Amino acid sequence: MDAKTKDLWVFIETNEDGSPKNVGIELLSPGRELADKQGGQLIGVIVGSNVDASVKAATAHGADKIFVVEGKEYEHYSTDAYTHALCTLVEKYGPTSILIGATNNGRDLGPRVACRLNTGLTADCTSLAIDEETGNVAWTRPAFGGNLMATIMCPDHRPQIGTVRPGVFKKCEADEARSAEVVKEDIHVAPDMIRTELIEVIKETAGEIVDLEGAEVIVSGGRGLGSPEGFKLIKELADLLGGVVGASRAAVDSGWIGHSHQVGQTGKTVGPKLYIACGISGAIQHVAGMSSSNTIIAINKDETAPIFNVADYGVVGDLFEVLPVLIAEIKKLKA
Repeated sequence: MDAKTKDLWVFIETNEDGSPKNVGIELLSPGRELADKQGGQLIGVIVGSNVDASVKAATAHGADKIFVVEGKEYEHYSTDAYTHALCTLVEKYGPTSILIGATNNGRDLGPRVACRLNTGLTADCTSLAIDEETGNVAWTRPAFGGNLMATIMCPDHRPQIGTVRPGVFKKCEADEARSAEVVKEDIHVAPDMIRTELIEVIKETAGEIVDLEGAEVIVSGGRGLGSPEGFKLIKELADLLGGVVGASRAAVDSGWIGHSHQVGQTGKTVGPKLYIACGISGAIQHVAGMSSSNTIIAINKDETAPIFNVADYGVVGDLFEVLPVLIAEIKKLKA
């Protein structure tokens, strides 16, 4: 289909209570820049139930206009209902580009919508830009196991759609005084159109729930820990700093800690205020998941480890000697 406008849409995914997930609000930041370069409006799209908090957040973080689709059928995510709602909006208003967070639901919704609209989709993007020559969105994502970055464009079909990893972009400062036009669309889905039924929500499936994407401090351990016991030190430091425990793929693959802690291309992309990497060599797959952190501290006994290339501060030394001293000093300061 052809674009009817130059507008850029950001899908604001909601939680069950109607509040926004972080990634949708994060995407309003690059969305603002892309929309301005495309010469269109930045529009938030919210599908759900009792979404007033999400509308307020999208307004405060920069949306010019917000399309809202509410109904009982949208209380819990379903592929059929959400695809119908989003495609109906696209066919009516014709945006040129759509950003969707690469959450579990976003990774399901994006491809279904793209297929329904006969357009392309670039998945798991880590960088966004506008190509100066063509005006197309230049979607950049890791390829070939994270060993190189590929930039992809969709020149022939509209809308251009991409999913973007949570934590890649920072939220802009909220301006509670902002206002935005809110357009409520009456789009409903017959029960027989929804082919799945939610039977039960299981809050925890295995171990603790780890909010890596929302954490301001992350202390991560890698192969240099040598065993699962090494994570006791990592957790002690993380607890002292009010942070959470992360891990490299090597540590997770060794069975030392659960996958929910994994940072990197095949784990979570994070952007905390402070990231401490302990015994992590700095493979490109791991760096892709944490390089947007505000401050990175690396502790590694190998002075040639690639992690030092992205670290703001580096400590060359045995982590089992460095961490106890660091923990003791922090305890002194807290006392």
